[in-house]
Amino acid sequence: MDRTTTSDRDLVGGLQNGLAVIEAFDDTRPRLSISDVAQVTGLTRAAARRYLLTLTHLGYAEHDGKYFSLTPRVLRLGYAFLSSLTLPTRVQPFLERIAEELGESSSAAVLDDGDVVYVGRAATRRIMSVGLAVGSRLPAYCTSLGRALLAHRDAAWLDAYLARTERRAMTPRTVTAPADLLALLEGVRASGYSLVDEELELGLRSIAVPVIDGRGRVACAINVGVQAARVPVADMTDRILPVLRRAAEDLRRVL
Repeated sequence: MDRTTTSDRDLVGGLQNGLAVIEAFDDTRPRLSISDVAQVTGLTRAAARRYLLTLTHLGYAEHDGKYFSLTPRVLRLGYAFLSSLTLPTRVQPFLERIAEELGESSSAAVLDDGDVVYVGRAATRRIMSVGLAVGSRLPAYCTSLGRALLAHRDAAWLDAYLARTERRAMTPRTVTAPADLLALLEGVRASGYSLVDEELELGLRSIAVPVIDGRGRVACAINVGVQAARVPVADMTDRILPVLRRAAEDLRRVL
């Protein structure tokens, strides 16, 4: 169901709040108190306590007497999505082929509101300070995968996305201004690829292309990420981009 046409009476507030409590935990906040969760989610302390105790009772969280943390059972929620999605299975061999041919790490991602979610990855070396795996999330506005996907959204969607998204400067080179981002996305749409140079993390350079399925829809984006000190920008477009484009065209036949 399209969230833009859903009325409030169709929504289950308890489910929304429960999911918000789960999403309050991340790699920077693996252990939270009741007060912490209340502050992050905007719930009252009493409501946050009830949701945390419910999650603990169901096995999705554990409590050490002061702090709560999520348990591996939460992975069932993500696995339900991944197991129902044929995309990761189909895209993985192509990522491995790209990584083997280029000797660089390759990934695939889909757009989830303001983030990209990794659905496949073939890593040859660690290029980021934070490790990436299937299920990892990164902001769309400053990643090559994100821009390759955002470029194919319509103007109204992009305006709403920019209005609701907090765009933090991840490095001194990060583009955050709405007008500048829209201009970049127009360029991505015209060229068919997205090149992001040290905007997400200093020392990281990446290039991505959208993958169009047999029905003409953007199924995902695939990219290659490199260490900027090793691979010049010209090499990204001259050597890496043709490999990505061939893989995207081959994927079109199986999606």
